[in-house]
Order: sequence, then C-alpha cells, then structure tokens
Amino acid sequence: MSDDCNAAMIHDETSSIRPMTPDVAKQQMVSEVNAREARLLSVSHQIHETPELCFEEHTAHDLLCSVLEDEGLEVERSAFGLDTAFVARAGQAGPHIAVICEYDALPEIGHACGHNVIAAAGLGAGLAAASLAEEIGGRVSIIGTPAEEGGGGKCFLLERGAFEGISAAMMVHPANHELTLMNAIAVEQLDVTYTGQSAHASAAPHKGRNALDGAVLGYMNVAALRQHIRPDERIHGIFTRAGDKPNIVPHEAAAEWYVRSPKLDSLAELRERVVSCLKAGAAAAGVDIECRCKAPIYADMINNQVMLEFYAGNAAATGRVVSEPRSSYAVVGSTDMGNVSHAVPSIHPMIKVAPEHVAIHTPEFAHYAESQSGDQAVLDGAKIMAMTVADLWLDPDALERASDELVHSLQ
Repeated sequence: MSDDCNAAMIHDETSSIRPMTPDVAKQQMVSEVNAREARLLSVSHQIHETPELCFEEHTAHDLLCSVLEDEGLEVERSAFGLDTAFVARAGQAGPHIAVICEYDALPEIGHACGHNVIAAAGLGAGLAAASLAEEIGGRVSIIGTPAEEGGGGKCFLLERGAFEGISAAMMVHPANHELTLMNAIAVEQLDVTYTGQSAHASAAPHKGRNALDGAVLGYMNVAALRQHIRPDERIHGIFTRAGDKPNIVPHEAAAEWYVRSPKLDSLAELRERVVSCLKAGAAAAGVDIECRCKAPIYADMINNQVMLEFYAGNAAATGRVVSEPRSSYAVVGSTDMGNVSHAVPSIHPMIKVAPEHVAIHTPEFAHYAESQSGDQAVLDGAKIMAMTVADLWLDPDALERASDELVHSLQ
C-alpha cells in the first residue's frame, strides 16, 4: 500500500502525476465541491421528493448515474446484478478509495433517515476526488448501494466483488449530532409465519387452531425475554398478518422481527432465544411455525480510527466539531455498512442535520433532511469526505496503518 501512496509524489516527463501537498489537494477538493453546489443540492432535493423503497430506487439510480456521466465518468448502471446499484470509477493507479451513496427511503415517512443527504454528499465527494485522481495519482470508486433499510444491498455487492481491490470505504450519515460514529450493532431480520386451521369462530371454534394466538403468545414470550437480555441488545417485532375477519378463526398469521446484538456471535445466541420464545407460542396454540431470515445479516460496524482522525480534522476545517458518542446522545442502529467494514477499513460518521431533540426515523427528521441544514450537510459532508480521500491518497503509510488496525480488530 505504501508503494501506491508514494506514487502520488512521483513526477517525470511521461507522467501526469505531479507533487501536491495535502493542503493544496484539499483546497482544490473544496473548490470542486463548491463549483457543483447547485447541482448537488438539486440531486438531494429530487431524491427527497421521490422516496423509493429498497431495491426500487430507479429514479435515484438514474439521476445519480446521469450526473456522473455528465461529468465525464464511465458508469456501470445496474452493477453487479442489482438493478438499482451503480459504480463509477476514476484514476488509473494508486490507493483505491470507495465513496458510498445510499438513496432508499422508509415506508410512510420517506427520507426520515436522510439518505438523500448521503447520496448527494457521496456524489459530491466522489466527483471532487475524481477530478484530481489522475493529477494526484489515486483511484476512487463512487458506489451506489441500494436497500440499506433492510434489504442488505451492500451485503450482495460485497459478495459479488464490488469491494475487491478497495483500500478503504467511507460515507456520512445524517443525525442530530456531529459524531465520529453510529453505534451500529449486528441485526438479523426474521419473517415468521404461523399456520393453523380455520373454522367458524361462533359455530365451530373447537375445530379451529388459531394462528394469531400462536403469534400473540410468541410476542408475549419475547416481551418477557426482554427483561433478561443485555442492555445493549434490542428486539422489535410487528404483526404483518393477523387474520381476515373476527368470525373466522385465523388459519394464518405472520410477524416480522428484528433481533440486534453488539457482535455477530452474541447475535446468534440471542436469535436462538428469540426463536425458542416464538416456537413456544406456536406449540401452546397448537399451530405450525416457520422462521426465515428475511435479508442478509448485518454485521456490527468496525470504525477505523486512522480514518476517523482524518475525518475529524477535516470536519473541523468546515466548522464542524465531531465528538465521540455518549450515552445521552449516541445513535444506536444497524447498517449493512457494517459488513463492508469487516472487509475493508471503513468509517460511517454522523453529520448533524437536525436539532438534538429530533431523532432519525421520524417525520420531523425527514423535514430537516431537505432543509437548509440538510443542504449544508450535503456540501460539508462532500468536502470532508473529499479531503479525507486526499489524506488517504497522500499520506505514505495511512492505508497500511488503517489495514493493520482492521486486522487487529478482527482477531
């Protein structure tokens, strides 16, 4: 890795690479973002105004790809077998950095996670880096990753080779604080189906086996289990089918559960306890049960400190003071960026968009994602990430240190 980094300082009569200090490179990166301000904000607003659920983000995909193509980049649309994924690359040699775009929305509440900001900031950082890649001697990939909200788009991309040869990956996520990281824990999503026997609820209830009873009893078992799990574990569930009419014994019921734990190994243990609770409810009601993993399991996020130090310094240059999460204002959740972070050095810092009292995944947060503070986060996020790319390109041993840190974290 250090040889690639040193290549950024080589200059001869046959090479377009010229010596450039990090300060000069960062100034140029900022200028490149500023030159695209109107376009980046337009992209953010258009994505916000057209919320699309996971794997259905065709408008956002086409919009982002068109902008990248207009900027002269070669874009692979519908990349790696996913209709709404894309990748655009710049640079021929040197350290290879991935800048991540997300753009899916949530049911009912739209961009209440601010993925429009993530997409536009990633686009701006990627374009700024691409404009200097050949001159500095680095490589950048702008990777469009669909279906973060439960579909596991990055997991599929990772499995299909999208991150092969990548030296480091980064993105920013909107929040109500400036944070170095989100407390991203591992999660497994379960689809649970209960099958019983329908019957007339008044004329012949004794002939029925109530699938909804099995689901309700399982829910109550999990509610009791919640008292005896670790404080940093989470279990959430909803009923997605509960019968057709009150006078028909429900022959089928369904639920969706999220099981979360700090690490993959502890997640496996908690999952077994949850499934035991759900099966006990089915047994008590005399119905059958099927538990299926709905989507790829999300791993916990390994936040690379080498990269975060660069990010925090560059954030300060834009006037944003980044702090470590505390119990009073940590953001706890899960992301498929966690899976990427187990494969390459990665960061997932949080950039402030909303007031402290406004949490993500609320209608109020969706409003702020398109507000003036949301727009500023697009521009600042793009600049901070672009400057961080410059640091990783030009520091002769940064990526080696980042890689060593990841290896140590995985041991």
